[in-house]
Amino acid sequence: MNVYPFIAAEQAGKHNVKRACELLEVSRSAYYQQARGEQSQRDRTDARLTEQIIAVHEASNGTYGAPRIHAELAAAGQRHGRKRIAARMRKAGIAGKSPRRWKTTTIADPAAGQRPDLVDRDFTVDAAAVDTRWCGDITYINTWEGWLYLATVIDLASRRVVGWAVADHLKTDLVDAALTDALRRRRPADGLVFHSDRGAIHQRPARRLAKRHGVRLSVGRRGQCWDNAVAESFFATLKTELIHR
Repeated sequence: MNVYPFIAAEQAGKHNVKRACELLEVSRSAYYQQARGEQSQRDRTDARLTEQIIAVHEASNGTYGAPRIHAELAAAGQRHGRKRIAARMRKAGIAGKSPRRWKTTTIADPAAGQRPDLVDRDFTVDAAAVDTRWCGDITYINTWEGWLYLATVIDLASRRVVGWAVADHLKTDLVDAALTDALRRRRPADGLVFHSDRGAIHQRPARRLAKRHGVRLSVGRRGQCWDNAVAESFFATLKTELIHR
């Protein structure tokens, strides 16, 4: 709320400007600057901050919201509160991209219940552990020609997509192609852990490849998307920043 007109009215009525500023918690210097048509130090800081926010937002291709813009500015030595950045974004009429709701496409494989969770939500990034633990998942993408299904294999230690495949169907061949692509590219040593959800589309081709390549199979718990959080996060970023625009 702009309190300056109230102070101006008090001044016009020959009342005490100092007392009015104290009651409204405004500095007299800021009031007189505004009265002279000058920007206050706060206004100048806000203007510079808004310019920096817009620059970071545009560099992110319009995807970054207040949390990531706050992190970018903090990394550059600009110390501002996240709420202040969010307020300046609203003022500038810009916003980040938020994930859309997702739907379940997993049909559980009864045999998956016999397998352990060898990852146990340990998604530590570790350069020394590359190609020892992979995770796999599938997402769907709506295109002008119908649904497209994307299967990926991600290395947990590096967050790199080491294998992938796309198809217009949701069959085991899709996962088989993604896993084969990853194994051909990376050629991991025996004992590699492949982690996925309990879906039959993952379990059946994984069993076949496990026997051939010495892969150990791991599954998350039923209904717990956080057990495969790296894959879920990758798909959320992919859709939010590249597809749903």
